[in-house]
Amino acid sequence: MALNSIQQAQVVPGSPTQDTIAAISTPLGAGAIGIVRLSGPQALPICQYLFVPAKNNDEPPASHTLRHGYIIDPQSKARVDEVLITQMRAPHTFTKEDMAEINCHGGIIPLKETLALCLAQGARLAEPGEFTKRAYLNGRIDLVQAEAVIDIISAKTQAALQAAVNQLEGGLSEKIKTLKQQLLDILALVEADIDFPEEDLEIDSLKQIATALIPLNQELDHLIATFSEGRMFREGVATAIVGRPNVGKSTLLNQLLQQERAIVTPIPGTTRDTIEESINIGGFPLRLIDTAGITHTQDVVEKHGIKRSRQALKQAELVLLVLDGSQPLTDDDRKIIQAATGDNKKIILIINKMDLKQGVDPAQLQSLLPTDEVIYLSAKQGQGLDKLTKAIVKRLSGSDASDSEGAIITNARHHQALIKTQRALKQVMATLEQGLSPEFVALDLNEALNALGEIVGQTTCADVLERIFSQFCIGK
Repeated sequence: MALNSIQQAQVVPGSPTQDTIAAISTPLGAGAIGIVRLSGPQALPICQYLFVPAKNNDEPPASHTLRHGYIIDPQSKARVDEVLITQMRAPHTFTKEDMAEINCHGGIIPLKETLALCLAQGARLAEPGEFTKRAYLNGRIDLVQAEAVIDIISAKTQAALQAAVNQLEGGLSEKIKTLKQQLLDILALVEADIDFPEEDLEIDSLKQIATALIPLNQELDHLIATFSEGRMFREGVATAIVGRPNVGKSTLLNQLLQQERAIVTPIPGTTRDTIEESINIGGFPLRLIDTAGITHTQDVVEKHGIKRSRQALKQAELVLLVLDGSQPLTDDDRKIIQAATGDNKKIILIINKMDLKQGVDPAQLQSLLPTDEVIYLSAKQGQGLDKLTKAIVKRLSGSDASDSEGAIITNARHHQALIKTQRALKQVMATLEQGLSPEFVALDLNEALNALGEIVGQTTCADVLERIFSQFCIGK
């Protein structure tokens, strides 16, 4: 069965699976087309048994071509659905196994009936992500590319999609492969010194290994540094809009979303709860959280809203701190600024109501919140929003525009493995400085290699594989 072969295959990738799986690969519900997928040694025989072509043709079907016909219930001989079927022969398939895809009409009944007939003929229902898992186990893709599949499915912005596509195409995998080869070259020299200490090697002293490790460490530093931005592409950025009541937070939310999502009135305290919406700003998926105005109140409902506002502020990665530019700073403003400046949060200070006579003192602001990210705007009139969006991108990426073309780290698992690699290389340096035996240097280098291997799935345990692929939907 597949589960047993998975536990073995994580040690020796490329082991073929023996059973045949089937699943509906599109969500159940009304739609034009729904697909039932099969993969495994019985995929083609099952389809040939259930499928009757619209035109009589005794010739064997060519691989990777569409055929028009009907799915027939073998027992009742009744037509279940009119379909287009594609039969694909190994190894030129997604899983490197024989595969078939039955394009049914997209209703619930024809899809379920077709799937049930496939299961009745010996296929079993696929587990979440099992098609992609088989592609990995059969050596078609590595673990980084497998994880990129789910990132493509869940991408919320074009930049997030591009980062995932780059990983699927092997951008990060090639980078890891290069790093591994550099480590193997160094390890080969160390082991040669262990096995043949009397030989005149290219590197006369183990201390010279430190020189070879410099560019490798620099590349690790660069990759690890990309995680801050890459994680935002993958997970989104929790962005809290905070301020005291009636400074224009909800108006700002509506302007950014270009829709009337939050109720806006001249009455302070209109927003009593947090309102959350997603938006794409410069390639970054932001989870905008409009909060209740933070102030001192005796109103029980408003107190609950303020409590949630403080919680949203605490959890936010980016804070849009809104002040009313037409009024002098209040004690509430000062307390909010003080609360927002903790935990080294990314903060953009917004002076709203620039269309009115200004009453805020810039010098006083500078003393309370020293920052270059001060945006003057009028949320009501939509003025200054372009400056705000540019400031958001710059604050998140460190530049005016995000760049997802290079290899970047979007996955916490990859990030931790790179840190483990770097830690092992630091131990190599320490071992060299202490003048210890080359056997200890080889041990540390092997630890670094194993950590890199975890990223692409060469040294990954079965439990980690199960956790990764359980995130997929059934049918993918």
